[in-house]
Amino acid sequence: MNDQLFSVKDQVVLVSGGSRGIGKAIAKGFADRDSKVIVTGRESATLEKTASEIGATPIVCDVAKSSAIDRLVAAALERFGHIDTLINVAGVNRRMLAEKLSEDDYDFILNINLKGPFLLSVAVGKAMLARGKGNQINIVSLNNDRPLKGVMPYAMSKSALSQMTRSLAMEWGPRGIRVNAIAPGFVLTDLTKKLWSQPQMQEWGKTNTPLVRLGQPEDMIGAAVFLASDASAWMTGQTLFVDGGFSAGLVWPIDFEKQ
Repeated sequence: MNDQLFSVKDQVVLVSGGSRGIGKAIAKGFADRDSKVIVTGRESATLEKTASEIGATPIVCDVAKSSAIDRLVAAALERFGHIDTLINVAGVNRRMLAEKLSEDDYDFILNINLKGPFLLSVAVGKAMLARGKGNQINIVSLNNDRPLKGVMPYAMSKSALSQMTRSLAMEWGPRGIRVNAIAPGFVLTDLTKKLWSQPQMQEWGKTNTPLVRLGQPEDMIGAAVFLASDASAWMTGQTLFVDGGFSAGLVWPIDFEKQ
């Protein structure tokens, strides 16, 4: 907390999708470290509650709408003058096989998971470029490593977001902007607890995770603070997998004690 290399004190940090789950945990992590945090979300009541709990500034924004993003960025800049770190967390998913997906399903997922982060990154990026300084962090997914069955549009959106991370890092690095990503593993949130409450899912997740537990939203704070701080000053275009080791390899259904 006292090491200036990892300090994010007084940074203006904008967290999209910051009203719940991973976004809320990351936002609180920065607020606890004396950053000036702005949280966004689509639901006003949830957003206001979160902002009050963690000591953040709430601004309602549906990232699928460019006009809402323009208002968000304008309001943030008017209040704080600049944005040091943008964290794109907002994301949605609908689990179903490809042949059952409707065009509305596809648009809903891609608009929030990919178009929104792109528009927000560029809108904030323009202000960062004018200042010659800034940092952006995108939340991608384990699906960047291997797509899970039944979540094709989600996997597509997150893989594309990873490539956006690299592309913006290439374009903006010479002008003082760093862009990196975090790929969470299986994390217990309000939106995933129903799925992971099933015994067979818990057993599968723990069996395939070397650290033998599912993640908590708070597990993402360290990587986010690291990427926003001077400790990662020579890093850009990278994706950090914070997944308990899930992406390290495959687990065989073999009892090696009996071999």
